[in-house]
Formats: sequence, structure tokens, C-alpha cells
Amino acid sequence: MIDNASHILVVDDDARLASLLKQYLSDNGYRVTVAESADIARQKMKGLTFDLMVLDRMMPGEDGLSLAKSIRADQIASKTKPILMLTAMADSSDRIDGLEAGVDDYLTKPFEPRELLLRIEAILRRAKIETNSRIVFGDFSFDLTKSELTQDGTIVNLTSSEQILLKTLAETPGVPISRDNLSLSSGAQGRAVDVQITRLRRKIEEDPKLPRYLQTVRGEGYVLWAD
Repeated sequence: MIDNASHILVVDDDARLASLLKQYLSDNGYRVTVAESADIARQKMKGLTFDLMVLDRMMPGEDGLSLAKSIRADQIASKTKPILMLTAMADSSDRIDGLEAGVDDYLTKPFEPRELLLRIEAILRRAKIETNSRIVFGDFSFDLTKSELTQDGTIVNLTSSEQILLKTLAETPGVPISRDNLSLSSGAQGRAVDVQITRLRRKIEEDPKLPRYLQTVRGEGYVLWAD
């Protein structure tokens, strides 16, 4: 197992199945932690970081559906924990319930271990692409591929110049970009860049005069700080 292997949390009250999953996924290069219940899973998530959760739906006490909903209600957790739900319930309505709860994929029991592995790989691949193409700062998220800014999921209207300007800054978060380079990318000339920055701050800053995310770096230009 390599040091940067993805870390998977398996949540299942079936000790035998959980043990088999841990062994199989470990043999295929993943780090695996097992939780026997929703309560234990929450305890594990407080102290460890996971890249994906494999979650059984039917468990005593709080079931997997309830756990998935509560994770998705937590904005920070929902951004960092894809969920693959395992269940013996194969009806389409059951799958819909799982997807509506926010799970990323749904696999019915019994299943082939190889299919589980392929689904995990696909979910992690999608999560990596989404992470690399999306910059998050506070309540805002900027999609680099769409040049789309959202606040808590609601689209924030930007002019074409503001989109270009924000995309240029978001491509290298934490790195100051000079006014000249911003001018070249956005087409705004001279001090027009400053005007665009001011307008953009009004849309993303709680206090535009004391910006938290879109800051001025004296002698260097402007920088966008992401979470």
C-alpha cells in the first residue's frame, strides 16, 4: 500500500462482510477503516480524513440512509466524502431514496467485488476531477470549467469580464497576479482592472473595504485566497 493511497471508511454492522471488504480493498491499494455503526462512523470522521465512504443501508439503530442525509447536511463533510451505498434493497424506489439522500452510487447485494472496486475507482476519479476544477472560498464555489460562481448552491450573476477575471485568479489561488497580467486576460485596460476588482468584491465579500478573499498585494497585484 502506498503512502498517498485513498482512505476508505467502511460502515457495516456485518462484521464478516466488513472484514472481507477491508481485506479486499487493502489488497488493491487502499487504506481502510471499519465502523460497525453510524455512531462509530461519526467518531471516526472526527479524528480521521476519508476519501470515500462505503455505507451499508440496513443497520440497527441509525440506518445508512439517515447517516448519509446527516453528512450531506454538513456542508464541509458533503464536499469531502463521496458515499457508495450497499444494500439488499433492489427496488427502484429504494435506489431513488438513496440518491435523494445524497449518495454518489448505489450497489445492491450480493455484488461482485470487482464491480465494487470499479465503482469506487470511478467515484474517486470523478471526485478528483471536481476538486481540481472547483475553487471554494467561504460560502462561494467557482467552477473553473464553467466559469460559474455559486453561493451556497445559488448562481451568482457575473459579467463576462468578471468571469474572466475571477477565473484567472482562481487558476492560481494564493498566488498574486499583476494588474498587467489581469489586464491581458480580461481585456480591461489600465485602472479598469481596479474597477472590475471593486465590483467583484461587492459580490463575494461581506465587507468589500476589508476583503477576506480577493485581496490587494502591494507592489504585486491581486490574489484570491481559497479554503
